[in-house]
Amino acid sequence: MYEEVEVVEHRQKGPSVWDSATELPRILLEVTSLAYSWPLLTSAPRGDGHPILVLPGFTAGDESTLVLRRFLSRLNYVPHAWEQGQNTGSFEVQERLVAHFYRLTANLDRKISLIGQSLGGVYARALARQFPDRIRQVITLGSPFSSQGPEATNALVARLFQYMSGMTAEEMRDQMLVLPEASLSVPTTAIYSKSDGVVHWSSCLELDGEQSENVEVLGSHSGMAHNPLVFHVLADRLAQPEGEWRPFQRGKGCRALLFPKPEARS
Repeated sequence: MYEEVEVVEHRQKGPSVWDSATELPRILLEVTSLAYSWPLLTSAPRGDGHPILVLPGFTAGDESTLVLRRFLSRLNYVPHAWEQGQNTGSFEVQERLVAHFYRLTANLDRKISLIGQSLGGVYARALARQFPDRIRQVITLGSPFSSQGPEATNALVARLFQYMSGMTAEEMRDQMLVLPEASLSVPTTAIYSKSDGVVHWSSCLELDGEQSENVEVLGSHSGMAHNPLVFHVLADRLAQPEGEWRPFQRGKGCRALLFPKPEARS
């Protein structure tokens, strides 16, 4: 099912200059493609109405996930914004998110799914480790949760993160290194792109396991919240009945033509 990749060989590398330089035009292409494919996407299987918390990436806020949350609403889910303003990556933002999640789930009578874009996915995984009994599944979009430091990130973005978060490069590395290597105890889907222009794709890979998987898509890093291929995967993953998780069936229908063979972190 997977081609194994030795991530250590890639971890100190950032994305290619070409991929970084073409991020913006590819984002525009993804937005345009989503507009044309919207009628088809919204005909996907209806959801069971369970709640979903959507977490934005670094420097972004809830406006960046508005279209994604609208899509989820069309499929009969109950999406929730993160409500923390701009994601600066600071420890204060992380603490506020934990408090927000605790309050939100305390009033829910069902488990909640988490979707996190980029840094938001790193946060989603941290929440899943802290509150596994409240979470149904975690889906990350280009999230560098297996990175061991800023080297796997575009140099300009890494410097901006240091400035906005208040962390030094050493603190960034220390924070990454304290993250457990083991898979989460809840079903997990890691969506990544080998042409990611912000983080190296290998830092977004999950360990292969009974409830974990990697799904490769064609696209940019910042455009994942508007990528029709990502939306298709989300609709498929979220529609699974609770407790009956199965890996994404890449060989089903024409999917093999649209989704490259994924790799697993070894």
